[in-house]
Amino acid sequence: MTTTTSHIPEHVPEPGQPPDGAAAARPVRLIHTESTTEIPLHLLFRDDRGGDDASGPGPVRVRPAVVAHRPGAGRDKGERSRPGVTDRSRPAVAQVDPALVERPARVLPGAVGVVAGLVGTAGCAAAAWWAGVTPAFAVEGLGVPARAGAAGPGPAQWAAFAGAGTLGLFGFGGLARGSTGRAWVLGLFGRYRGTVRRTGLMWVNPLLLRRRVDVRLRHWRGEPMPAADRGGVALRVAVQVVWRVRDTARATLGVEDHERYLRECVESALLRVPVAAPGAGRGEVEATRDALTRLVAADTGPVGVEVFAVRPVRVEYVPEVAAAMHRRRIAALDAQHRASVLSSVVDSVEDTVTRLTMRGLVALDDHERKVLVKDLTVAFCAGRGETGP
Repeated sequence: MTTTTSHIPEHVPEPGQPPDGAAAARPVRLIHTESTTEIPLHLLFRDDRGGDDASGPGPVRVRPAVVAHRPGAGRDKGERSRPGVTDRSRPAVAQVDPALVERPARVLPGAVGVVAGLVGTAGCAAAAWWAGVTPAFAVEGLGVPARAGAAGPGPAQWAAFAGAGTLGLFGFGGLARGSTGRAWVLGLFGRYRGTVRRTGLMWVNPLLLRRRVDVRLRHWRGEPMPAADRGGVALRVAVQVVWRVRDTARATLGVEDHERYLRECVESALLRVPVAAPGAGRGEVEATRDALTRLVAADTGPVGVEVFAVRPVRVEYVPEVAAAMHRRRIAALDAQHRASVLSSVVDSVEDTVTRLTMRGLVALDDHERKVLVKDLTVAFCAGRGETGP
């Protein structure tokens, strides 16, 4: 019985290298680690693609197979201690279509529309005269004889009238007036066609849908919104936002309502940033303002809204917390007042007893001294209660 033993070579020659046994052969390790294995094989078969020597089989090198790492294998302690570091740990940023960017729209000077409208009106009048439907008194003043004997408008007259009327409607219907701080966002059949920031009289294609956008610097002050200070105490904060529309295309087409989106971003930032409590120092107030401005600007930037400042203008505790703090403040003031009154009474009694004893007016033993101190304390407290603090 013959036993066949498969032999795994200790090294595999590279393509174009000398055969086994040459000095340039590079040894291949069968097992690099406990989780990665490389197994070189020689598969003998005919090369169907042909070559310089297609008479016989030739060795074909197969890329080593790599076994997947086990969880934690081949990693250092630093990598194993950070299992949650992924791209998803980064804060999400609003994404808008990159192709949706403001670009200038094609418009013509207003004089072009006025001329086209006048030409169209004149063409309609000429077509009416040609058809013989113009009253005689309407053309006598112009020195044009009335066209008599016409049988009414024919196909040619109707075509001329339709063309002149269309030209007049397009000429006068496309006139628009641009003003400083305002812009027109134009669209056609749901597609963005450009933005007009020009001022004065201009002609815009009347088939385009126009949306007017205010691009001036604006101030927005909302109603008090929920927030919290560094200790987690509930607050109500009213903020003032200084902002403007930077990209009209994204502000009008990227979101449904950019003003409402701005308000929601401010409310979300107030819930993420600890707000300086009432009575805090100037440094804490400035830090709160800077943090709110950065967050809101990062949220509204992708939709074409530029935020310059978010300033808390009124910070107050919620009614429940305010009532509890008021009661605590009143109790502290009352305790402080009682302590001051008691200190004053004790000082007065001590001074009285000391002066009586030192002058020799009375000779008191311990029992009589205690009785005198008690009576004086009651008298002084009663007197202060009647006269007030």
